[in-house]
Amino acid sequence: MSKDKYKAILKNIEPEKRDKRRINQKLYNKELAKLQIELVKLQEWIKHNNLKVVVLFEGRDAAGKGGVIKRISQSLNPRVCKVVALGTPTDREKSQWYFQRYVPHLPAAGEMVLFDRSWYNRAGVERVMNFCTTDEYNEFMRTCPDFERMLIRSGIILIKYWFSVSDEEQEGRFQSRIDDPTKGWKLSPMDLESREKWLDYSKAKDEMFKYTDTKQSPWYVVPADNKKRARLNCISHLLSLIPYEELEHEKIVLSPRKKEEGYIRPPFSDQTFVPEIF
Repeated sequence: MSKDKYKAILKNIEPEKRDKRRINQKLYNKELAKLQIELVKLQEWIKHNNLKVVVLFEGRDAAGKGGVIKRISQSLNPRVCKVVALGTPTDREKSQWYFQRYVPHLPAAGEMVLFDRSWYNRAGVERVMNFCTTDEYNEFMRTCPDFERMLIRSGIILIKYWFSVSDEEQEGRFQSRIDDPTKGWKLSPMDLESREKWLDYSKAKDEMFKYTDTKQSPWYVVPADNKKRARLNCISHLLSLIPYEELEHEKIVLSPRKKEEGYIRPPFSDQTFVPEIF
């Protein structure tokens, strides 16, 4: 999707009405399928031209970061599109240069890496929860723009998304996770504590943008109260940022199978099968 086409779509939607429109499931599935086809084309273009792409997904807990990452990656080759979601740093990692634990996950030529949270943990959860000192925080804010400029100069395409969700919507998503046994694991003690520090997180985000929303590496804010719209908008915007073309491929023709001459299949009774309960 070209930038001009993307801008034309946005131009026809009044800003104050964008968050209020609803998308039914049928339309959502149709548009998502189209975008995922385009993502495959982008993947092949990245691989063919040896591009290096890094996409950061940041935002409050339950803002929808994981959902859009899943929709981007589910139709792509995991050897080309890699998802990185790092856990709590070890004692050894805590003693390293702060950005060091993220560097090994940066892409090689022909790869795209999606960070489900990134080095911006220091400007968010670590700052609010006092997991870092004031000096460590100040050093991060001072050096982060330089680090990102260094990545860009090295040839990496760096894209940063902030998923913005309202207090009311986040509360509703927390409640749904409590009631859903398949989503309860998503609620960590840290998530629950974050509810009490809504204002602190808002202040931390504003301060982070003040230092790191630069001309070379801007933040793109995704209104995320409507999950379906947030996914479609984010994916279409991502496609607009990297100029790509559809590559021609030779048509795949399946050759005929060879005849089973002299092959005797072992009896099925020698194998252990999964019980067919369903």
